[in-house]
Formats: sequence, structure tokens, C-alpha cells
Amino acid sequence: MNRFLLFAFLLTVAVFGTCRFAAAEVSVIPRPLSVEETGGFFTLTADAVIAADAESSVVAEFLAGLVAPATGFGLKVVDGSAGAVRLAVDGVVADRLGPEGYTLVAGADGVEIRGGSASGVFYGVQTLRQLLPAEIESGVPVSGVAWRVPCVRVEDAPRFKWRGLMLDVGRHFFPKEFVMKYIDTMAMYKMNSLHIHLTEDQGWRIEIKAFPALTKIGAWRSESKIRDELTGSPAGPAHGGFFTQDDMREIIAFAESRFVNIVPEIEMPGHAQAAIASIRGLSCVDKKFPVSRHWGVHREVYCAGKEKVFNFLETVLSEVVELFPGEYVHIGGDEVPKERWRACPDCQARIKAEGLKNEDELQSYFIKRIENFMDSKGKRIIGWDEILEGGLPPRATVMSWRGIKGGIQAAIEGHDVVMSPTSHCYFDYKQAEKGEPNPVGSLTTLEETYSYEPVPDVLTPEQAKHVLGTQGNLWTERVDTQEHAMYMTYPRAIALSEVGWTRADLKSWPDFAKRVLPALDRLDALGVNNRKPTASELP
Repeated sequence: MNRFLLFAFLLTVAVFGTCRFAAAEVSVIPRPLSVEETGGFFTLTADAVIAADAESSVVAEFLAGLVAPATGFGLKVVDGSAGAVRLAVDGVVADRLGPEGYTLVAGADGVEIRGGSASGVFYGVQTLRQLLPAEIESGVPVSGVAWRVPCVRVEDAPRFKWRGLMLDVGRHFFPKEFVMKYIDTMAMYKMNSLHIHLTEDQGWRIEIKAFPALTKIGAWRSESKIRDELTGSPAGPAHGGFFTQDDMREIIAFAESRFVNIVPEIEMPGHAQAAIASIRGLSCVDKKFPVSRHWGVHREVYCAGKEKVFNFLETVLSEVVELFPGEYVHIGGDEVPKERWRACPDCQARIKAEGLKNEDELQSYFIKRIENFMDSKGKRIIGWDEILEGGLPPRATVMSWRGIKGGIQAAIEGHDVVMSPTSHCYFDYKQAEKGEPNPVGSLTTLEETYSYEPVPDVLTPEQAKHVLGTQGNLWTERVDTQEHAMYMTYPRAIALSEVGWTRADLKSWPDFAKRVLPALDRLDALGVNNRKPTASELP
């Protein structure tokens, strides 16, 4: 090798690590920081032992449970370091790669995964999972498969701390079993946040013991009618359902086992008609309303002038924060028509009493008051970018969906941001111009999702630190089956997982396009419905 070629090789290694994905056996999503193939294979056999330290024991049990159905192996899990598969939390890895980072070394005699924390070990196991044959996902005994792993050295860590999906169960309800499957699948791609949209005009989906009417009345609607072209839905029969608090505890425990944080959304002050239909006196108008039977933006919102509304929401949120252990509660804040507030004597009295200029500042007052309450409970609020209007509460985090301007503004003002623009991250939008089931919105292709860069160029390095990550959103006005929900989510969620995890300079659309096809085979084996990209959609 001449000096020029040697220099080029060394420069490539220094900048990009030793990633090589040419071999079919090495096809990992999201792409790690570095992968070095060392030649040969490790073969998993029935007598293999998984050795783990105390912090990694729960991950070891997960791994044993993962491989058992397809292989028939009842792998023994032991405490210590003597095993064919060795898992451990390592402070050196934590210092170099952070708590979610890991190293994986597979040799002919076994596999060792060391993580910066138990979550890092878990993500290393997810990489090991993808190195095993796709049949490992089948859930039933599979014969004639060599359960082998290519010998590799992997070093890996995420780019962003928030790598999320949002599931709307307000428009169409999905049972806890599906939510857990949704969590399990996203965790395979190292996504760590599930934002669950629990309340809407069309349904209230979480049991609140202080207000049983919320689920007795608010969780059910008589039918679903088409409202307009953008947010229409097939006209359908009565629809409903809700999670009991025990259901939600089960979901949360499952999510914790997959290192996924659940972010509940209790929508306010708009998208509240199901609550208004359940409890008289929460709106500006003293009349009885039904749970909404159509989609779109509704003018019936919580009254910002009545103390009853704040007492109601504080009671609801008190029960919510007892259920959900995470740092954040999402309070919505989007699409709040001010028509009722402008005509409401109570709202106008509030504006005057608080010295507010207008209804936008009244919404800011509303959100700030909720933030103060949540702060007293040790929680932080996150809301859609409309909470910027009238003044952003001091500790609020913004989820930017109407493009990126709201996220830029919030980051410049020193607020944390999750980037989730419709242009790249709305998974209810159609994936192709033709042939899509019940299409909605503009076109968001797999390549467009993959191309997303969450950190806007206009931010300084210090401002960019406020970008926590990104999130894909599945709204369900037109998604009413579990199969359709998975179809709309995958493979775009796989692309977004790489946006959130992989360093920007290591991303490559042609390279990802090669790796996504084996990933879809794996989803097929797992029983997860997904959309297959056509040949013309891939390079």
C-alpha cells in the first residue's frame, strides 16, 4: 500500500471508525459507531450459559426468554462472568460512551457485552439479537437453523437522549397487549420513549378514580363520521375503550423491562370534548355535549376562567403522576380555538384580573398555572409548540410539530426541545402516492424520514444542546386496526431510530437501504405488519 492510500485508510478509520456492513450477517439498525468484523462465528447451543452481574440480571433473563421459543433452548442464567454469553455494567464504558453506550465482542468462544448501565447492556443485547438469524423472532420452534453470530467488535452509543414514538389511542383505542407489542418492537431499534396520547375530543382512555364518568361516558362514542378531507375517517360504528390504572401499571412495568419511558398526554386546554361531555361545567358554555363523533379542531375547550376546571385538572394530574414514574407529562396545548374564551364572561374576567393582554396570554396563563402545579409534584411538562404563544412557561419543554420554527425559538430561549415536524415525523401521512390504505396528509416517504436532521443549522452549539432528540407520531383518525397501525409505523420508525441514535456523519441512505430489507424480514418473523418499499423507492 503506497503512502497516499495508507493515509486515506487511516483517515477513514479515524473519522468513521471501522464500520463495514458488506457481509450479509452484519446488518444492524440503528448503525453503530463502529463495527469491526474479525472473521468466523459464534454458535449458540442449548448448553450455553448466560453470565451476568447483578445490574444486568434482568437483561440476561430477557435474552434467555427471547431465544427460547425459536431455539427450544432453556438457557441457564447465572451470577458472575463464566458463561458463553457474558453481560456486565462497566464504569469505563460509562465514562467513554455514556450510560446507554455499550461494547459487544463476539468471538468463536462466546459473546461479551459491557454497558454503561443496564440500559446500555440491553441495547447491546438488541444488537446481538439482530446479529442472530431473523428466525429467532418467530415465537415458535424452528428447526434446521444454525443459531450463529458473526465474530465482531462493536462500540456504540446514542446521539440523542430522546428517541421516541407517539401512539394516539384517543381517536381509536388499542388494547394493552398491542401497546406492549408496540413497545417491544420499538425497543429492538433502541428507541426509548413512548408518548401515549390518552385524551381527546373523541375519547378519554385512562381511568381516573376521582371521576369515574370520564371512562363511563367519555371513553365511548356512538359513531365516527367523516369531517373533512385531511382528517376524515371511515364512518364507523360505536367505538370505545380505556385503560384501567392496573392496565397502565402493567404497561409501564413492561416498558421499564424494555428501558422505554412512557410519557402520558392529558390534552389541555383544547381537544377536551370527551371530558366536557363527561362532567358538566368544564366548558365556557353551560350545555350538555356528546363525546365527539367527528375529527378536526373543536371549539369546545376547557374554560380558562373557572376554578372548577383547574381543580378538575389538578385532581386528574395527581392521579396521573402517581401512575407514571417518568420525568415528563405531556399537556398538549395545540389547536385551541379562542372563540369560546372571547365570548365567555369568566374568561374575560380572568384576563382582566391577571392583567393579560388577550386570549393568547390567557392560554399562557393556563399552561403556566399547570406547570406550577406539576412542578410541585416533581414533574416537568412538555407541550406542542403552540404553548409558545403568549409566552412559554419557564421550565417547559417544547415538542415542535408545525415545522421546526417553534423548536428553534424554544432552543434559542433556552428551553429543551423534541423535534417532531410533520414533514418527516408524521407516520399517519401516506408513504406513497398510490396504493396506500386510507391515505391521509402529504407524502412522507421512508427516505424523507431517514433524511431528517433534528438540529437546525441556525442554532449555535450551545443552543443545539437543548435538542433532546426526535419523535415519530402516529395519529389514528384513519388508523383503526392493529395491523394498520404497525403498517404505518414500519419501516419509517426504523429510519427514525437511526436518525435518533446514529451520528450524523455515519448516516448513509444507500447503506441504510441495504440494511432495511433484512430488518423487514425480521419484522415479518416477529409478526409485525410493515410496508415493503418498492424497488423504485430504494437506491
